[in-house]
Amino acid sequence: MTDASSSPSDETAQNAALQKAVIVGMQPGQAVRVLQEAARYANLLGSPLVVAHVDVTRFVTYEDPDGYVHSAPIDLNIEAGAAEFEEVQAAAAAELEGKALTWTARQLVGDPALAIKQLANKLDAQLIVVGTRKRGLGESIREFFTGSVAARLAHRQHRSVLVVPLEESVPDDQAEIWTE
Repeated sequence: MTDASSSPSDETAQNAALQKAVIVGMQPGQAVRVLQEAARYANLLGSPLVVAHVDVTRFVTYEDPDGYVHSAPIDLNIEAGAAEFEEVQAAAAAELEGKALTWTARQLVGDPALAIKQLANKLDAQLIVVGTRKRGLGESIREFFTGSVAARLAHRQHRSVLVVPLEESVPDDQAEIWTE
């Protein structure tokens, strides 16, 4: 589920070079620890790293037989998704600079769990790495309606999913996980 900015033949060639990759789901402002763990596992496995950002403001309209995906915006302001992807790319480049690691960034569209699952299938990925969500009432409500991306990935495909905590752990004596 790549953005329409690349051609089908470019994507096919890139996918061939990225077989058995480690995929990390990234969002703007996400804790760098998630990317660091993904890079560590990519090094351990001798695999390329794919930094995936999912633009949830776009949806898949149709997919060509060769796997090329066409998408359309839900909102007319499509610049927000492009800006988020650029921010994710810049953060990844800054963190991965100087590391002996083959990596690339991919812009996906639609539902995060389904988009990452489809990319993992195309690349025959060895591992998917995601971060936990931030604590808070707004995030709890969002997860109630949409579900956890990590849980949906773990239940809807066969690859291992590494979930990296984003924040300090909740103390055992704290009754509520989300206190907002």
